[in-house]
Amino acid sequence: MKILRIATIPASLNNFCKGLLSELKLEGYEVVAVASPGPEMATIAKREGVRTIAVPMERRISPFKDLKSLWQMWRVMRRERPDLVHSMTPKAGLISMMAAWLARVPFRIHTFTGLVFPTSTGLKRRILMATDWLTCACATHIIPEGEGVKADLLNNHITRKPLRVLGYGNVKGIDLEFFKPSPPLTPAEEGGFTFVFVGRLVGDKGTNELIAAFSRLNKEHPETRLVLVGPEEANLDPIKPETAAEIERNAAIEAVGRQSDVRPFYAAADALVFPSYREGFPNVVIEAGAMGLPSIVTDINGSREIIIEGENGTIVPSKDADALYNAMKRFVENPEEVKRMAANARPLIASRYEQSYVRQCLKDYYKEVASPTPS
Repeated sequence: MKILRIATIPASLNNFCKGLLSELKLEGYEVVAVASPGPEMATIAKREGVRTIAVPMERRISPFKDLKSLWQMWRVMRRERPDLVHSMTPKAGLISMMAAWLARVPFRIHTFTGLVFPTSTGLKRRILMATDWLTCACATHIIPEGEGVKADLLNNHITRKPLRVLGYGNVKGIDLEFFKPSPPLTPAEEGGFTFVFVGRLVGDKGTNELIAAFSRLNKEHPETRLVLVGPEEANLDPIKPETAAEIERNAAIEAVGRQSDVRPFYAAADALVFPSYREGFPNVVIEAGAMGLPSIVTDINGSREIIIEGENGTIVPSKDADALYNAMKRFVENPEEVKRMAANARPLIASRYEQSYVRQCLKDYYKEVASPTPS
């Protein structure tokens, strides 16, 4: 069976499918990775031992470029004649599901790793809902990454097709040998408390609320520290100017940018704080838990499925700086409670999201999908 795994940008395939493509190849599948051009394509080809095909795709809505991408993707489908196409990320899903439908590919699977329309308004929301509807209409099988994504698809009437969450959710799984508790490279400040945030420094990750909440907390507890691990994306969803100014001004806030290895920053922290507005199933929260960190997360898809209130972290309302401040203050002022949640964090992650289990769920699904006559 020939499988095309498709994402909008190669970084997504490089991250979410690392090791998976080579495993599928060893099990007898012919695997081809498809994404926009980028240096990661060569990395994927070499590491996974699979062919790669570059098809330019825009992450934003761009009608003329999208039509060109659709034409190029259809030509790829016609030339490769795959048995199964599996896409992830929004634009790749729309383009590849339409192209695969037009090319009459038998099995067309799309994984929704997150939905943008629930946090959008007006015309943009209607356009996003229409594109998600079209993606589902062209797909033969749909995988929501978690129960929250599944509920949003059903409640907003995006599709009536059967939806299957694989395992406990999550598409990547966690390598428990790679992400495991380890001592920090430098000793923590005596009596201090370090929060870590891992993700893009943009508005919809809750960066504005996080900086406002921490700055307020830091005035009461000067020994606290916040480490921001991730890049700014000023062209997509910039943070407020006052937020950027506070990051620059406050010596207790350290922005270290994008990192190839985030483990040292988890190891040096006491808790993860992840106030995102929307997610599908955030790997950051899983990684932190695997390394023994309790988490403060917002009440959104994915995060609320990983964190059990009071067991391995706490859940606060989204876009609420006051609630975030109160949760962070509670963590700082109740070390025994934090220690108890930290002890629970890794076992909870290991029982649900261990990588080989997550991948086996997908492999079983491929076999199940390909066994009946396609619709």
